[in-house]
Amino acid sequence: MMANAAFGVMNGEMTIGDFVLINAFTMQIFMPLNFLGFVYREIRGSLANIDKLFDLLSQAPAIKDAEDATELTCANPAIRFNNVHFAYNENRQILNGLSFGVPPGAKVAVVGESGAGKSTLMKLLFRFYDPQRGNITIDGNNIASHTQQSLRSHIGIVPQDTVLFNTTLLENIRYGNPDASDEEIEQVIRLAHLGTFVESLPDKLETTVGERGLKLSGGEKQRVSIARALLKGAPIMIFDEATSSLDSTSERAILSALRNAAKGHTSLVIAHRLSTIIDADKILVLKNGTIVEEGTHTYLLEQGGEYATLWQAQQREDDEASSDKDVKGS
Repeated sequence: MMANAAFGVMNGEMTIGDFVLINAFTMQIFMPLNFLGFVYREIRGSLANIDKLFDLLSQAPAIKDAEDATELTCANPAIRFNNVHFAYNENRQILNGLSFGVPPGAKVAVVGESGAGKSTLMKLLFRFYDPQRGNITIDGNNIASHTQQSLRSHIGIVPQDTVLFNTTLLENIRYGNPDASDEEIEQVIRLAHLGTFVESLPDKLETTVGERGLKLSGGEKQRVSIARALLKGAPIMIFDEATSSLDSTSERAILSALRNAAKGHTSLVIAHRLSTIIDADKILVLKNGTIVEEGTHTYLLEQGGEYATLWQAQQREDDEASSDKDVKGS
C-alpha cells in the first residue's frame, strides 16, 4: 500500500497529503490485525486447555467408596497395619507383609533409608491407594469400609513440603478449619510457637505470604503447617519428614511445636532426622518394605543394629556441618 502510494505521488496522481493519509490508515488497520492474531493464538491455546480439562474430568478415580461405606467416628483411635503388601507397579515391591500398630494416644515413628516405603504408609492411611494384600484398620474397622471424606477428616498432617496460598497468614492457618473462631486460631498460633514471628510482622496476621509462601522461611512455613493441622483438631496426626529440609537451628526451634501437636493425638511420625523422634513411644526401622527393628530410642541404640548405624551416620554429618560452620565463621 505504501509503495503504491509512493508511485502515485511520483507520477503526479496523488499528493503528499494523500500519502500521509494512506500511511495513517495503514497503521490503523495494522494494529487491530496484530491484536486479532494475538486473540486467535489465545483462543487456540484455551481450546487445547479445555480439551485437557475435560479429559481430566472424565477420569474415574481408582479408589472409590464401597456402596455400603459408613462414616468413621472415633475420638482416640488405634491404627493397625495387618500384613500389608503394596507396589506401585509389578516391577518393584514397596511393602512386604508389613504389620504394626499405633495404640490410642501413642507416638510411633517410622525410620529407614530413602525408598524404604516410609511415605507410602501415609498414602495408604489416607487411602490414596489400597494395598494389594492385607488391610489397615482404625479402631478395628477396615478403613476401606468407611467413606474417604470421613476417614480424611480424622487425619491431620504436617507434610514435608508445606503448601501455602498467596493470601494472608490468617487465611493460610484458617484453611485447617474455615469455621474456627479467632480464639481457636490464637491458641494454635501459641502451640505452634508462631506468636513471636506474627508479632514481629508490621501487618501481623494480615501479612501476605506470597506464592507458595516464598516470603516465609522453611521453619516459619513448617510452623504455619503445624498450626493448620492443630486447628483441624483431628484425632490422628501424621508428621511426614516435617524437619528434613531444615537446618539444625530451625529444627530445634520447632521440635517443641511438634511435641505440642502430638499431645493427645494418635501420632505416626515418618522421620528422616532421628533427633525429632527420640521421645517416641516406639520406633520402627523399615528396610526393603519390612520392619527389621522396633523399640525405644535407647533400646535400639543398645542393640547396635540398623537404627544405631543411622544414628551414628547422622551424628557424623551434624558434627561435620558444625565444623564447616566454625571454619567459615573464623
